[in-house]
Amino acid sequence: MNIAAFLSVLLAYLVGAIPFGLLLSRGSGVDIRRQGSRNIGATNVTRLLGKKLGILTLLLDVLKGFLPIWLAGLFIAPGPQHNLVVGLCGAAAVIGHMFPVYLGFRGGKGVATGLGVFLYLEPLAVLYSLLVFVTTVVLSGFVSLGSLLASLTFPLWLFLLGAPAWTIRLAGFVVLMIWIKHHENIRRLLSGTEKSWKKGKGEEV
Repeated sequence: MNIAAFLSVLLAYLVGAIPFGLLLSRGSGVDIRRQGSRNIGATNVTRLLGKKLGILTLLLDVLKGFLPIWLAGLFIAPGPQHNLVVGLCGAAAVIGHMFPVYLGFRGGKGVATGLGVFLYLEPLAVLYSLLVFVTTVVLSGFVSLGSLLASLTFPLWLFLLGAPAWTIRLAGFVVLMIWIKHHENIRRLLSGTEKSWKKGKGEEV
């Protein structure tokens, strides 16, 4: 990997690591890392600070997944390493959100940033998984379950849409990391103690 490729991946990580939810909440006097689900993503921001800031956090978290991989696609020269570097930039953006250097490597769960990555790579698959997410949340009331099922089905949509193998491998990695970061939610879902969004207590995605 040449220096340009390395810097692209590093930049993708640093952009992905920007804690927009925390930055947007600064003026409110609420530390989102200490209240609610104590997470920096859009669901916790919405619950603590309202829909406006929650939606803005969601859009910015999606953007920080989309932008680095879009720029890599534009500026990394075509060749045998092109797809590798683009894929690594996508993975780095998601890892940045999950383990941000700015916050001692304690970040979010990567769903929105992963959505941004694949919004660039395969938007139709994103749409299918969003339908899974919305349906699951409406029926169950659990944002975490919607995130888990939507991510789990994503590689399937890629396969059915004929996406390149490297894209499916990238999705597999992102899905694995999302499930690892949701381990506490999974434990609560299995024990019946997960909080329901229908009761105004949704969990962080």
